[in-house]
Amino acid sequence: MPKINDIIVIEGMGYDSNVYVFEDVIVDTGTGQNMDYIIRSIKEAGSSVDDLSLIVNTHNHYDHVGGNRYLDLEVAMHPIDARALEEGDEDALLATMFGKTMEKMEVTHKLEEGDKIHDFEVLLTPGHTSGSICLYDGETLISGDTVFSGGGFGRVDLGGDMGQMRKSLERLSKLNIKYLLPGHGPAVEDGSRHVKLARDMSTGYY
Repeated sequence: MPKINDIIVIEGMGYDSNVYVFEDVIVDTGTGQNMDYIIRSIKEAGSSVDDLSLIVNTHNHYDHVGGNRYLDLEVAMHPIDARALEEGDEDALLATMFGKTMEKMEVTHKLEEGDKIHDFEVLLTPGHTSGSICLYDGETLISGDTVFSGGGFGRVDLGGDMGQMRKSLERLSKLNIKYLLPGHGPAVEDGSRHVKLARDMSTGYY
């Protein structure tokens, strides 16, 4: 199981988002359909689910939050996106799109711009959803579905906003990013190049 700067990188299986683990934090949990694989991957990387105390969700879509219910951990998310999870709004969570149901869930920590998760700072990067966040430690960007490797960025037609996405990509393009750890697809080095490519691609997108 690969690690980048002591971050366990678990590439998503099926519809699952990627999952990242550092210290006592797990970032996103997939759909919940492949929890055995996720738990096994954490163990193979020399850690344990028992060492975790907090789930950080980059946004509220089912393929990133569906596994939350299988882990008895506190949940942290931006308050804009937390609302749908706490209300059990299955349409906003995209559970219905995946043909699944989603129970209401308490979000114990509401994350705001500038909050710290260990060495990582919370960046509010709306576009894919209004409450999408990235985590940045000065070198590594955990980007959720805001930006992917190869110049891709998250869909904006499922409750998102293209104008906000462009602003978020412009903001991220100014950071010094060595490692890009996206919500889907491979984690890559030379992250700044990938983010700038996504920013440039977004300017021609309507």
